Amino acid sequence: MKVFHPKDFSVLIGIDWADRKHDICEYSHATKSNTFSIISSKPDAIHDWANDLKKRFPNQQIAVSCELKKGPLIYALSKYDHLVLFPINPSTVAKYRKAFALSGAKDDPTDAQIQSELLVRHMDKLTPLEPESAELRILSQLVENRRKLVQDRVRLSNRLLATLKNYYPQIIDWFKEKDTHLFLAFIHKWPNLASVQTARESTLTAFFHAHRVRRNDLIKQRIEAIKTAQPLTEDEGVIMPNQLLVLMLTKQLEVLMDAINEHDNEIKTRYAACTDNDLFSSLPGAGPVFAPRLLVAFGENRERYKSANEIQRYAGIAPVLERSGKKSWTHWRYSCPTFLRQSFVEWAGETVRYSFWAKAYYEQEKQKGKPHQTIIRCLAFKWIRIIFRCWKNRTKYDESTYLKALKKRGSPLLEYAVSG
Repeated sequence: MKVFHPKDFSVLIGIDWADRKHDICEYSHATKSNTFSIISSKPDAIHDWANDLKKRFPNQQIAVSCELKKGPLIYALSKYDHLVLFPINPSTVAKYRKAFALSGAKDDPTDAQIQSELLVRHMDKLTPLEPESAELRILSQLVENRRKLVQDRVRLSNRLLATLKNYYPQIIDWFKEKDTHLFLAFIHKWPNLASVQTARESTLTAFFHAHRVRRNDLIKQRIEAIKTAQPLTEDEGVIMPNQLLVLMLTKQLEVLMDAINEHDNEIKTRYAACTDNDLFSSLPGAGPVFAPRLLVAFGENRERYKSANEIQRYAGIAPVLERSGKKSWTHWRYSCPTFLRQSFVEWAGETVRYSFWAKAYYEQEKQKGKPHQTIIRCLAFKWIRIIFRCWKNRTKYDESTYLKALKKRGSPLLEYAVSG
């Protein structure tokens, strides 16, 4: 990755973005002064401003800093070759402001000036934005959007179950899986206990067959439970409003589930076209969900990370060590991309079921009294080092090869696994 110096740019610009307008501070090396301006957040205004810069500073690069890594402004500016974008963490700007403004005063032009000043004085500590290929960025957005849709599904499912418990709790016991089209279709057809108890046995059987339930013992068990169920309440003042809400929630869940399926199909297609798909598919427990997420976590640019420790810190997996005097303490890394950390931690939890050494490590740390989440984060820390080496060398993960390496080093983990 190219290292920039402030002198490489004719002008250094800080942008304090907002929904309706953007405050801009331009620092010129020639005049050594700041020029302030405001532009609209509309696409045509951003386009005119970027082209005006190109006319004023022909054949020269311009450094632009912003408290964003993605979003409308970044998407708009990324297409201009004469602009080099430097994302700045919002907390960096906030702490820089507090260091020199003890009153706590805050203003948009001032924040824009702070960002241009950070470019002038601390460009060596900032990393320019180097977007991955369009295909990888599409996959990255798809997997992140899917994760959000799954969270929405969980939230809606919990709300649906809570509402059913108010007047129709029996249906929760009749179906093991709640986030299925079978469960939602049953509620649509029979939204309360009274309606389903009046249905004929043949009607219920036909419904289950139509929804691919073939086990006759299970069907009979459900029908018997339906016919013998006792109502929680017969008060229409309770049943009617809750039933209306339940029907609305089931419609939302159906839309969500269809959207997740559409995302799964698109992710599968685009992941299969990626060069490194065989590498990440070789990881234990990765599967169709986590393999694409891990691929976009590392990306295509092998020069992006020089060591495994860089991605461990960036992803928020590596803990933070603080020292003061004779005291030292370790704590959770607060500032990091949440989705990236989720990807590593959630996948590490899956590897306990599919990897021999990961399961052994989990059991070993559990016996030491460590909590589940702490063990999984430590496991993710180890996995990143392994994946990083595979990624750098462009080689697929092989469990037997790693176990041989552990044996060669005389790892106590293998001794524990054998004795356990």
